[in-house]
Amino acid sequence: MTRATTILHVDLDAFFAAVEQRDNPALRGRPVIVGGGGPNDRGVVSAASYEARPFGVRSAMPLRTAAALCPDAIFVPVNGRKYAAASREVMAILRRYTPRIEQISIDEAFLDVTGTDALFGSGEVVARKIKQSVRDEVQLTVSVGVASNRLVAKIASELGKPDGLVVVPVGEEQKFLAPLPIERLWGVGASTRRALADYGVRTIGDLAVLPVDTLQRRFGKHGPELAARARGVGETQVGRDEAAKSVSQEHTFDVDTGEWEVLERTLLALSEGVGGRLRSSGVRCSTVAVKIRDTDFVTITRQRTLAESTDLTDVIWRTAVALTRREVRGMTVRLLGVAATGLTDRRQLALFDMDDDRRRRAIDAADEVRARFGPRAIRRARLLDAGVGAPFERDHMRPPELTEE
Repeated sequence: MTRATTILHVDLDAFFAAVEQRDNPALRGRPVIVGGGGPNDRGVVSAASYEARPFGVRSAMPLRTAAALCPDAIFVPVNGRKYAAASREVMAILRRYTPRIEQISIDEAFLDVTGTDALFGSGEVVARKIKQSVRDEVQLTVSVGVASNRLVAKIASELGKPDGLVVVPVGEEQKFLAPLPIERLWGVGASTRRALADYGVRTIGDLAVLPVDTLQRRFGKHGPELAARARGVGETQVGRDEAAKSVSQEHTFDVDTGEWEVLERTLLALSEGVGGRLRSSGVRCSTVAVKIRDTDFVTITRQRTLAESTDLTDVIWRTAVALTRREVRGMTVRLLGVAATGLTDRRQLALFDMDDDRRRRAIDAADEVRARFGPRAIRRARLLDAGVGAPFERDHMRPPELTEE
């Protein structure tokens, strides 16, 4: 009989704000908002302490809106280096318990602790040890979900916040999910939620009993995936045995759009994030791909191989624009994605580098400022009002940096 996997999802609580409160006792117990230069800044909230959240303050909210909701909040600029250092400390603690670890953002990771019982105890025991170690050594709190797969473990950790521990026994995944609101399920955004409401679906349990063929007719290939998730079926693989083969970023629009100017700006923001990650990782790509999903969840992917490998935002963006423009005529777009594949170590290409030195120095300087002060420290003027995440905010390459849910 195959042994069930034991997956932990470990998530730091209000990470950026918690680090600021840890390092400045005057902020403890106060509503803290991390992001930008203050309440009148045109940026967005990177993180909000739990004291600020009852006022309705959330990540990605405009800072001016957050200030109006919570007038007594204390605004703190992003300190990327400090958060990255704290993240490394926490990840080092996690690696004590298993080599099968996958960091999915600066403040969260999956662990596969299957078969480690003899060394450390059950998944629940390991989770408690991790929580205590992070509290004692890093002076931060984490919430942990323990389950047989990634999907259920992550939902469990979210339900336990802050400083929580939720264990879902093997075989009880569907029962655990059933009473939860449908928006808790991966892949259910505002558009999907509205579509499911037409079938009377309000909870994950409602979705689980809906016929799969009904979902397939409405959502295409996405339908059976939703049905499986509603029954508590999810991936169990944690970590990768090989280096990342691609870098990608995606953006799901709050309101589906067919306006080309909006799509073009979004592609620029995504390309800037992908290019920044390539440069920070010391690699270049030989192929650029785009992902386009319309209102009906029909997904199109297109790619183009470049004449020369690159890590430059402008090259990636121009290619993404060319690939996208001809596909979106008459289409209402739900999601856009940009990916870079065919990665090659940048250092191997140094002898043949024909990039303009002045442009390269400017790009490297901008990347350094972002690394030090946060992803929104330098932004292209065209993106200031775009409403699209700053570079690195939705990064899908491991290990990611400077993103917080």
